Amino acid sequence: MSTYLITGANRGIGLELARQLKYRGEDVIATCRSTSPELNSLSVRVEENIDITSGDSVINLREKLYDTKVDVLIQNAGIAKFSSLSNLDPQSILNQFEVNALSPLCCVQTMLSKLSKSAKIALISSRMGSIEDNSSGGSYGYRMSKVALCMAGKSLSVDLKPRGISVAILHPGLVSTRMTGFTSNGIKPQESVQGLIQRIDELTLENSGTFWHSNGEILPW
Repeated sequence: MSTYLITGANRGIGLELARQLKYRGEDVIATCRSTSPELNSLSVRVEENIDITSGDSVINLREKLYDTKVDVLIQNAGIAKFSSLSNLDPQSILNQFEVNALSPLCCVQTMLSKLSKSAKIALISSRMGSIEDNSSGGSYGYRMSKVALCMAGKSLSVDLKPRGISVAILHPGLVSTRMTGFTSNGIKPQESVQGLIQRIDELTLENSGTFWHSNGEILPW
């Protein structure tokens, strides 16, 4: 049994990660700003009032762990605001950078002392963070923040390799959740999370820093 810490676990992909990992017998610490009945029903450890944009909040989480060591840290919390060129909102773009890129990086740095030897870190990014794959334009803040997260993940994979810590950068697929407006074109969270967990299971120091689709495809930068 391994200990998994998941950010943004009250709904969507984070909730399903907590559900599937709990089902297979893992020790799950689910963090969120506000919990949900669905999360509470899973009988996992829930740490509420955790906002990854708040350094004090993350430090408080670290202290609450006491002697617990985290084997897998899944940085799932994020936001999406899809703005066009004609409707740019600089503050929205900055907010997405803070939540989607800078805060996950700072959270990893804060939590390093709680990671076990040979721990794994999974950053939930997006295919929309691929420059080469961008053929539709738009979504400036979201795309730019996810590119930044991918770069952070690649640097982390280099910097943490001597410590035995590996890093996966993961695209969950187009998933039908509240974030995507429950799009009818998306896959179910259950399918996405099955793939995400498989990618994390297969993560090693040798393939650390790879940008994967949940289905196993290696994505272009």
